[in-house]
Amino acid sequence: MRKKTAYLVGIKGVAMTALAVYLKEKGFSVTGSDVPEEFVTDEILKKNKIPVKKGFFPENIDLKYDLVAVTGAHGGMTNPEAVKAKEIGLPVYMHGEILGRLMEEQEGISVAGCHGKTTTSAMVASILVHAGLDPSYAVGTARINDLGNAGHFGHGKFFVAEADEYLTCPATCRTPRFLWQKPKILLVTNIDYDHPDAFKDIEDVQQAFCKLAENTTDDGTIIACIDNENIVKILPDIGKPVVTYGFSPQAQYRIIKAYFGEGISFMRVIHQGMDLGEFMVKLSGRHNLLNSLGAAIAANLAGVGWTEIKEHLKKFSGTKRRLEKVGETRKILFYDDYAHHPNEIVATLDGVKNWFPQRHLVVIFQPHTYSRTKSLFIEFTKAFKAADTVIITDIYPSAREKFDPLINSKMLVKEINKHENKAVYLPDIEKTIAFLEKNVREGSLILTMGAGDVYLWQKDLMKRLIKHAK
Repeated sequence: MRKKTAYLVGIKGVAMTALAVYLKEKGFSVTGSDVPEEFVTDEILKKNKIPVKKGFFPENIDLKYDLVAVTGAHGGMTNPEAVKAKEIGLPVYMHGEILGRLMEEQEGISVAGCHGKTTTSAMVASILVHAGLDPSYAVGTARINDLGNAGHFGHGKFFVAEADEYLTCPATCRTPRFLWQKPKILLVTNIDYDHPDAFKDIEDVQQAFCKLAENTTDDGTIIACIDNENIVKILPDIGKPVVTYGFSPQAQYRIIKAYFGEGISFMRVIHQGMDLGEFMVKLSGRHNLLNSLGAAIAANLAGVGWTEIKEHLKKFSGTKRRLEKVGETRKILFYDDYAHHPNEIVATLDGVKNWFPQRHLVVIFQPHTYSRTKSLFIEFTKAFKAADTVIITDIYPSAREKFDPLINSKMLVKEINKHENKAVYLPDIEKTIAFLEKNVREGSLILTMGAGDVYLWQKDLMKRLIKHAK
């Protein structure tokens, strides 16, 4: 029998790389294409022997492919390779659609939320793997630290998927990507206003999440964090069973105590008056305790006992680019994080201060997209209160939007400094290093932050700054 073949357009995106690994493990011969620039997923694709063509050319596509999947970046369905595939009659799917179709082959566990869905879905997958359930999973990160690849074809009955609210294809299909999923268990971490190019207001975002809730199977369950007021507002509109969690006294699963040490966090949980005991996780911040509890409830609904869950949670140590420790010297710590929304920034920085209250926290923030920076401008200017020094780089533009002359990083710096004079505009890595060479101090923690390519700066930062620590 001929081996099935799959071609992934934009294969270096984290979600696409997870899909590529999943398909290869399922028995497909997988290849794809992307831009030549370095990506965080390059190592994973190489390790899994998945070849990547440089650039997008119609001649890369021919009738030998059984499946073509396309990312929303690089033109989506208007990409020349996608256009060619459709012209010659190949089955062509956007990433969101094919992920939903694959989930239908197993019982779906979808993790949605404007923040925290990557960490939380990875945690659900981790618990189920360590419990011996061998789930399939597809998570939007380059690596799950304790599992390795962020995509896996498992032989168990569950499929764990990150459920992204963004558009299926910015150019041709405005359906939120997660609406292709029809899970048995739906976990919603929070609802917030993001993606101003996709949603006109918070009510528009809430409506999309309501539709996702309707997608759950007839015997399905929704797990919802009721510390988030935007979730609370839509609960009366959800006609499916809902299990709630949070710090809130109204939560069915409630965190009644939280405390933190360096590199470790603890929570005590009660369930409708019954003490479930203490949980330990290797993640920072109250937000990640909430994520951990949500993941634990999902695993419990999937059949894992609470004693097992406590043990398996200890094995999870995060994912690539989520408060990832990049390096350390005796004097300086280097971390990187994907946070690109004001609420994510606040939560991450508060988590860093929980773990390292005495460290001088230097944040190098690269704003991501003109539209987000403009729409959430005021929120961004108030998001860095926990930082001691804030470096704002030039805005990292998305391939899906045009330059906007009405917004820039200098404007952010000016407004931040109206509240507290600790921000500086440094457009690129060379100016940033020059500044830090003069200002870095013993005990500093240097955190790169953003959804663009700022994580690539870490290697040079470590190399050139270590010798300047005093």
